[in-house]
Amino acid sequence: MDILDYAFMQRALIAALLVGITAPAVGIYLVQRRQALMGDGIGHVAMTGVGLGFLLSASPVWMATAVAVLGSVLMELIRWYGKTRGDIALAMLFYGGMAGGVMFINLAPGGSNANLTSYLFGSLSTVSESDVTAICLLAAFVVLVTLGLRRQLFAVSLDEEFARVTGLPVRALNLLTAVTAAVTVTVAMRVVGLLLVSALMVVPVAAAQQIAKGFATTFVIAVAIGVSVTLGGTVTSYYQDVPPGATIVLLTIAAFLLLTALAAPLARRRVRRQTPGDPAECVVPDSVAATGGAEAEESIPATRRPAGGSGV
Repeated sequence: MDILDYAFMQRALIAALLVGITAPAVGIYLVQRRQALMGDGIGHVAMTGVGLGFLLSASPVWMATAVAVLGSVLMELIRWYGKTRGDIALAMLFYGGMAGGVMFINLAPGGSNANLTSYLFGSLSTVSESDVTAICLLAAFVVLVTLGLRRQLFAVSLDEEFARVTGLPVRALNLLTAVTAAVTVTVAMRVVGLLLVSALMVVPVAAAQQIAKGFATTFVIAVAIGVSVTLGGTVTSYYQDVPPGATIVLLTIAAFLLLTALAAPLARRRVRRQTPGDPAECVVPDSVAATGGAEAEESIPATRRPAGGSGV
């Protein structure tokens, strides 16, 4: 039978497609803010939500979403006010989330570590219709935020101080980024798993940076890589009977290595095309910089690193 003849694979492919879109869409802002491991921390906290879902006979996806959002808000508050002891507070939050998940799922009627494993590392056969509905709704929220507010989020990620001077609500946008990252983690946990989702948020962006020069181009390439590896990993997992989360992450790393290998020849080709002393590749034209908006975003090179952020 064809892969699409099975209802569970149809659900898994839909979930994989949405994960491939949302994870890099949020990850590009986290990489820019130098918070690449934030998704990993949220994944640890979301484990408590999964355990509570089993314990209370509620939807693990929605319960994990609620707990992950709360955890992401706490992370931002700790980042603002934690000062020197912030790293200790974050460590307690992460490890407490893991421990809470294991404890709650073992206290749940009929609960076992086998149930938790499917959320930790992903599972194709356990993606239910209710999971797909929840994933679609959550993915829609992520896409609306990451695309609808891309200029504001880009500005804050690039340089918080400059964004604050221009009048943007920096703290509100930081909180929104954290909440969106939390939602993305719960979107991805049924396919990639809570412990591996951070790789799908970060590695496609890092891979796109190898060949892209501007923010918009990096965004598009990263999402294309995310969709390719999630769909490819899901299909490979079905035919080869291997774990979907691990397969997707390994394909993502392979894409990064491939684009890294291609980056040097492409860079040499661009250098040869330039005339001696041509500043076109290192200076944003005044006419573009003055217009702002999407044109200015596209003009900022991927390797540029102004104060307050890393270049995307």
